[in-house]
Amino acid sequence: MEENKEALKELKEKLLLKRKNAYYNMSDEDIADCDKFCEDYKDFMDRSKIEREAVIYSIDLLEKNGFVEYKKGMKLKAGDKIYRNNRDKAILMAVIGKAPIEEGVRLCAAHIDSPRLDLKQNPLYEDNEIALFKTHYYGGIKKYQWTTIPLALHGVVVKADGTRVKVTIGEDENDPVFCVTDLLPHLATAQMQKPLAKGITGEQLNIIIGSRPFKDDEESGAVKLNIMNILYEKYGITEADFISSELEAVPAFKAKDIGFDRSMIGAYGHDDKVCAYTALRATVDCKDPVHTVVTVLTDKEETGSDGNTGLCSAYLEYFIADIAEELGSDGRTVLSASECLSADVNAAFDPTFPEVNERNNCAYINRGVVVTKYTGARGKSGTSDASAEFTGRVRRLMDEKKVIWQTGELGKVDEGGGGTVAAYIANLNVDTIDLGVPVLSMHAPYEIVSKIDTYMAYKAFIAFCED
Repeated sequence: MEENKEALKELKEKLLLKRKNAYYNMSDEDIADCDKFCEDYKDFMDRSKIEREAVIYSIDLLEKNGFVEYKKGMKLKAGDKIYRNNRDKAILMAVIGKAPIEEGVRLCAAHIDSPRLDLKQNPLYEDNEIALFKTHYYGGIKKYQWTTIPLALHGVVVKADGTRVKVTIGEDENDPVFCVTDLLPHLATAQMQKPLAKGITGEQLNIIIGSRPFKDDEESGAVKLNIMNILYEKYGITEADFISSELEAVPAFKAKDIGFDRSMIGAYGHDDKVCAYTALRATVDCKDPVHTVVTVLTDKEETGSDGNTGLCSAYLEYFIADIAEELGSDGRTVLSASECLSADVNAAFDPTFPEVNERNNCAYINRGVVVTKYTGARGKSGTSDASAEFTGRVRRLMDEKKVIWQTGELGKVDEGGGGTVAAYIANLNVDTIDLGVPVLSMHAPYEIVSKIDTYMAYKAFIAFCED
């Protein structure tokens, strides 16, 4: 009987897929390394709430680790570390490998934009002696989640003379914050009878910014005038300067540990900065890569990747072509031999809302990084759907390098779905698959990830870069 039990156990080990919490496969030393890594990640999150700030952070980290800004025509050799800044809103970096460039590059692609509230071009108005900003939401949000939370203002204003002014208000403990209001329940009977998606409309996402009038003016608009006077004294800007500004309202929350056991991190913008940071760190930390490593942290993913800082643009293709030309090849040849990890998050199973997932094919917190063969909606619309061969290669690499990983889809078939930048890179004839971190409350102002899953994403990118 005991022999039969042992044989059955061996058969199960050999044939069945094992789904297991990553903590059972990690030593205390591994967990300590994970926790240390995530402290650095939290610092990145607090300093990189918008794409421009993520680029600034990245350049600082890259230059401290020997990377130099790349100019077309620069001589390149194995071991060189370079980066290119695309309009302060996207960044590319590369470590030149030992193998001939014709063998392709190891490409990691993540995005550094997140859902938010952008100010309209003429945002400032006064209504009943309250000054407000009009906004236009960016990316896919549940609008009601953006009311009654503290907001900070980040971005730049370009004045009429071309001077660029950086704005960050609401992050320092002594700064004021801003807020979108909502109705009190006593007067919200009609509002609460509406479908959830219509309880708050886009035009109701107005940010309160002041209520004190300019002391020397008792006429209409005195509060608006006072606000503009404050902004002029602090930044030297006028109302007309809003037209040439990029000002983004984001949650004023700090990244914090979640849970009594501190096993998770709550923050604004895990999607997709959790993959951006882990890919960035992997590029910096990879040692003596065989193949050239290229990492791109891109903009505009949340709105479809269009524009000259999104991955529908040719800037990634141009960067690789420039490197290829300098190393004696051409971009088409290099791209056709390349491989890519599209570094983007997936939805984590939420036990409070289990009905939207098919449990055998969804991602779970603490089970490692998620390999997503295809994304899209309904009949896989909008996905590149990685080949079995490339999926098998990634699977073998993760196992060989002791990376804890899982697979997952974005919800049940016909439930919804979503996309990443994978399709745009695959369209360049590059073998591409999605790999990233499972997220709870994705696209909310405050998202949650597991520290273990975050660390495993870093280990996955390191393994890929050094392979």
